[in-house]
Amino acid sequence: MEKENLKAPQSGISPFSKEHDMFRETVRSFLAKEITPHVDEWEEKEIFPRWVWERMGEMGFFGLRYPEEFGGSNLDYWYTVVLVEELAKIGCGGLGMGLTVHMNMATPALARHGSYELKKKFLEPAIKGKAVSAIAVTEPGAGSDVAAIQTRAQRQGDHYVINGRKMFITNGTQADFVTTLVKTDVAKGHHGFTLIIVPTNTPGFSVGRKLKKLGNRSSDTAELIYDNVTVPVTNRIGEEGKGFKYQMEQFQDERLSACISTSSGAYATYERTKEYAKTRIVFGRPISGFQVNQFKFAEMLTQITAMKAFVYHCCHRFVNGEDITKDVSLCKIFSGQASQFVVDTCLQLHGGYGYMDEYKVSRAYRDNRLFRIGAGSDEVMKEIVAKMEGLSGKEGPRESHQRRVDESIVKPTSPLP
Repeated sequence: MEKENLKAPQSGISPFSKEHDMFRETVRSFLAKEITPHVDEWEEKEIFPRWVWERMGEMGFFGLRYPEEFGGSNLDYWYTVVLVEELAKIGCGGLGMGLTVHMNMATPALARHGSYELKKKFLEPAIKGKAVSAIAVTEPGAGSDVAAIQTRAQRQGDHYVINGRKMFITNGTQADFVTTLVKTDVAKGHHGFTLIIVPTNTPGFSVGRKLKKLGNRSSDTAELIYDNVTVPVTNRIGEEGKGFKYQMEQFQDERLSACISTSSGAYATYERTKEYAKTRIVFGRPISGFQVNQFKFAEMLTQITAMKAFVYHCCHRFVNGEDITKDVSLCKIFSGQASQFVVDTCLQLHGGYGYMDEYKVSRAYRDNRLFRIGAGSDEVMKEIVAKMEGLSGKEGPRESHQRRVDESIVKPTSPLP
């Protein structure tokens, strides 16, 4: 039986108050009693049940940073950090991914730019856990290259008619509404995109297929089909033509949340492996007693400590309303590489048992691999950083940098709506 000892590593001055610590204990207790006992079953079924969303809503977890008028708590972003960290420690990446997509990826643009009526209709039930949300950007032929999406929305009077397909959509089989990025004017380039809320009970909307994945299995992932899906113009988030900007803002929420989760999850895997190494006897002594393995733990802890410090640096800047585009891109690159090193080393230390599903390290290895692909691959993160450093294209550094900032690399004005 694997022991649990998942206290956070200490590094510098803690950003958490006593209130944050009390909240952490509440989250930890809730997950231990109501969630963790079921995760193996959900991994087998490749989906977690509806009551999880409802209980999370009842606990107030979905509305931590959202306004009280829509059912939120209007708390600072560090409460969200706590929640994401604790979700990552339970050893089931799929659950955390599904819930954080709902909290930090499908609803931020709605909260920041949606009309009052739109937020009452969709954000409020999402906060209460009465409605499940998804974000639909990726398509069969357009992943990291967001500008290449082909899903179109043609305006006809007071409605948009949407046609296209979306791929790899988290929560896709059970979402009640999908925040969908579409093209409304092909000729306008980055200024021809729009974000639209699409209720999944709208005629013409369907789930093409549920997708099977290497990891994160308890999170349902689907292909979505839009066949003459007609929704009112009032379902538009913000202004027509601003969708690309809104989505680039939303990506910063997503990437930061992913970095927080990966950092915490890597540390949890490290701690479990450390306990295993103290009890696993080889050649008459624990494997933790071999210097070669002690050095591995020192190397892993070095990576974890640096990763955590970088993540918190980005969180501090995000809370201060600063542009974290470059920093979070760098953090995602580093966290992906560091966490992959950690989980791979932990699996190696488990030997043959690490290859077995009965140990959480096996699942951690599979779940972690998505981080370097989803929410912008390593290669895309490096491209963003290179462009912001003025290193790409035939244009001069200043012109190239400014053009890309204006068109696609934008920051949320605040971590709150």
